[in-house]
Amino acid sequence: MSTVLLLIHVMVAVALVGVILLQRSEGGALGIGGGGFMTGRSAGNALTKTTAILAASFFATSLALSLLASQHGTAPSILNPGGQPGGLAPLQVPGTPAPATPTPQSAPSGPQAPLSK
Repeated sequence: MSTVLLLIHVMVAVALVGVILLQRSEGGALGIGGGGFMTGRSAGNALTKTTAILAASFFATSLALSLLASQHGTAPSILNPGGQPGGLAPLQVPGTPAPATPTPQSAPSGPQAPLSK
């Protein structure tokens, strides 16, 4: 389900970029269309409506993908193989005992005397 939704999301994003680049630039030279491809008031309205529909679709698919990702929980990754919060898991070589967890050292409670040579 999420793969299909992701594919639709990418297609909508590419179409949105294409439609935006086809629109006529109002003050700069950033538009590719330049007014030669589609001219007239009705063509401008069609591009504006298409842009609005694609933008709404992009927003909807973004929300749907984020909701799907939040329902699946934490997935294992390269940096977090167990899927547990807290970062990297210790490397374990098969056939060796698990490393002991280090105990926290207490901080010195007062000023230290300088070391003499």
